[in-house]
Amino acid sequence: MADILANLYPWTKALHIISVISWMAGIFYLPRLFVYHVESVSTGSETFTLFVTMERKLLRVIMNPAMIATWVFGLMLVFTPGIVDWSQIWPWLKALSVIIMTWFHHWLALRWKDFRYGRNTRSGRKYRLMNEVPTILLLLIVFSVVLKF
Repeated sequence: MADILANLYPWTKALHIISVISWMAGIFYLPRLFVYHVESVSTGSETFTLFVTMERKLLRVIMNPAMIATWVFGLMLVFTPGIVDWSQIWPWLKALSVIIMTWFHHWLALRWKDFRYGRNTRSGRKYRLMNEVPTILLLLIVFSVVLKF
């Protein structure tokens, strides 16, 4: 199995990067949609239905598969011999950041359900602030992997 993972390493790495880019695009865009939704759309209108549909498709068609692919290819990289040195700090920081990013993804999914059922109580400002969470996590992940501190 280790030989297979080693031979697939360049492909796995490329697919992991593509998955991460797709996931991050959705992670950044969905809270922005929530800002526009809460600030400009009245519940029950045609625009409300349009926003709920756009948010659902972003979440289920792009973000969920991208998150799953990110985890699958990331775990394949972790199990590839010689790639991760767990005696260093960087893989632990990256792992923790990815777990928090996954929590944030699920938090967004719960917020979408609030919008869908007309139960949202958060302001546009709250969603703007929450949109900084993935930015901070992205910086931690990229710097830890590239600089390996």
